[in-house]
Amino acid sequence: MGVMSVAIESDVCVIGGGLAGMTSALAAAETGASVRLLSHKKSTLRQASGLIDVLGYTPAGEIVAEPFEAMGSLPNHHLYQRVGSQAIHDGLALFDRVVGESYAGGHTSANALVPTYVGRIKPTARYPAMTAAGLASDRSPVLFVGFERLSAFDAPYVSASLSSDGMPAPTRGVTISAPGSHRPDTRLHRLVHALDANESVSTSTGEQPIRIALARRIESHLESAQRVGLPALLGLENAPNVRRDLEQFLGVDVFEVPMGPPSIPGQRLEHQFLDALDRAGVHRATGNPVVAFDADGDRIRRVFTDRNGSSVPYEATQFVLATGGLVGKGLDSDRTALTESVFDCHVPHPEDRTEWYGDNPHTDQPFARFGVSVDADLKPHDDSGSPEYDNLRAAGAILGGTDVTMELSASGNSLTSGVRAGRLAGERSN
Repeated sequence: MGVMSVAIESDVCVIGGGLAGMTSALAAAETGASVRLLSHKKSTLRQASGLIDVLGYTPAGEIVAEPFEAMGSLPNHHLYQRVGSQAIHDGLALFDRVVGESYAGGHTSANALVPTYVGRIKPTARYPAMTAAGLASDRSPVLFVGFERLSAFDAPYVSASLSSDGMPAPTRGVTISAPGSHRPDTRLHRLVHALDANESVSTSTGEQPIRIALARRIESHLESAQRVGLPALLGLENAPNVRRDLEQFLGVDVFEVPMGPPSIPGQRLEHQFLDALDRAGVHRATGNPVVAFDADGDRIRRVFTDRNGSSVPYEATQFVLATGGLVGKGLDSDRTALTESVFDCHVPHPEDRTEWYGDNPHTDQPFARFGVSVDADLKPHDDSGSPEYDNLRAAGAILGGTDVTMELSASGNSLTSGVRAGRLAGERSN
């Protein structure tokens, strides 16, 4: 493999393009540092629901109403306990600056209760404004509307399941066909783009804008409903306008129900973060994995990406590792061991692979807590408890010790660690 002779330089190099990586890059840029973000793949945000969770459940499985009041229930090794509540507030504040009025929840420290496409009520700290009218705490009657051939959103099932899960509002669910010839499948998102452009479609009464045609199909099922919930497919670029037009025609509130991957709200959020990175002057390189690095004693000097068989060097004063966990391929595993994939940082785990999994798939799973061990400054530690490298920090799902899926804290983990790692890296680079 050939190697470029001249390294690409920056003050801070962030490896990983998910929520933690982008947050780290923005936080570092805010210190005045020059920042470069290296990502192998497109952001994992496009696979996420778009909801921002800080803490939804305690370790004992109890639902959390006020995340900051529940921090005392967390173990001492938890990220939130190590970095403190101010770091969590800082992460949320950065998020709020990026998304502006397109998200709600910033007015309170309490969790909101959001209905999801699987018919469950989810506690979350921030949620898209497109979802705001659907909160489970509202007792106004709801009509859920699904589309034929969109098997991921079964509106009658969602309605019945939410009622069983404790949603106090009267709910109904109906399934309709999408206007025109646009298949509402989650793979192509043709309906999304048609609603964005308000394309003309053929109906029994002639050509109509698709938003009006959709509203008319919903209207016949409205009855006493004061809110209408649809799967989160109401446009990518012009979603607020789609919702406004539906509300004006129907005379009731309209909201989106967060969906699974690939997620339209997640893609909207990704676009907002990418725009913020561009405004902050962060340089981005996407599509080429980091395959090697050079270190001088306890400091990393440069990393190398593979670009079509050539090795491209990137030098920096400080580095942030935000490559994700097992799902994001930040961790590699085989039959004998678990390793961190870029810098070979120590990953605490049982040598006996049978101890990686619990007997019950619906309860605690040890592998969900695997990741690098860090100190309060988010420096990864080796097996003796010493920092692996003096100029390396880690953020996001690569961090070990917590099952963020079970406690609904993945986004909070990424924002909190991302801001702290990025800010410290930026400050130390000056």
